[in-house]
Amino acid sequence: MTKFLRRTYMGLILFFLYVPVLLLVVFSFNASKSRGVWGGFTLQWYVDLFKDRAILAALRNTLVIGLLAAAISTLVGAVGAIGLYQLRRGWRQGLMGLVNLPMLNSEIVTGVSLMLLYTAMNLELGFLTLVLSHVAFCIPYVVLSVLPKLRQLDPHLPEAAQDLGATPTQAFFKVILPDIMPGIFSGFLLALTMSIDDFVISFFTTGMGVQNLSITVYTMAKRGISPKINALSTIIFVVVLGLLAAVNLPDLRRKNAKASRPPV
Repeated sequence: MTKFLRRTYMGLILFFLYVPVLLLVVFSFNASKSRGVWGGFTLQWYVDLFKDRAILAALRNTLVIGLLAAAISTLVGAVGAIGLYQLRRGWRQGLMGLVNLPMLNSEIVTGVSLMLLYTAMNLELGFLTLVLSHVAFCIPYVVLSVLPKLRQLDPHLPEAAQDLGATPTQAFFKVILPDIMPGIFSGFLLALTMSIDDFVISFFTTGMGVQNLSITVYTMAKRGISPKINALSTIIFVVVLGLLAAVNLPDLRRKNAKASRPPV
């Protein structure tokens, strides 16, 4: 009975998570603009999508801002995580509270605060302020991804490498960095995801002529969201699903290969 309840509970969670996505995919092929009436199968919305310059420009801005913000926040966050790891416990806990503040704080407070900061600095709201804002709220996610990998390291490994003739720089790049690289990569992907997903902070820190996808969809919602957004969302979903499969399938194959080997 307990096993049945667990499976039912997980099934309900998956149902509420993925049924809306499946409906979005289905209605991206709907010939009718109505989201409640099926008008037949069509690929017209995909054709119209690649003719819409506004949506394509928003998609380009989203990807460029996301990649820049993820790259910068990964570099800063990884260095910051290493610095925090080297501090004493009291200092580390105090600074970690400050690092976690952007995640715990309400996004609208962060967005308004950054907007006021840029205004006080006489920075024109636009592409630069968007990138800086995304870097600001992505850094904590990178720090939290890298720190667990640092805690798993043997603290004597760098010393052992230096005893064998490596310089401190060589010990870092050849011993420490390869071990924490999975955390850095996870932090990069998480920062990219958070940047692409963000709306509230982007809304307050963008300027005229610079819009990402979330702001474009919000603007469309006032007069009705075009089915072209359904088509774009379907493409993004398939691409992300493919990337997840490409990342996880090799590990799954290796685990299956190990499990199928006869015991020695």
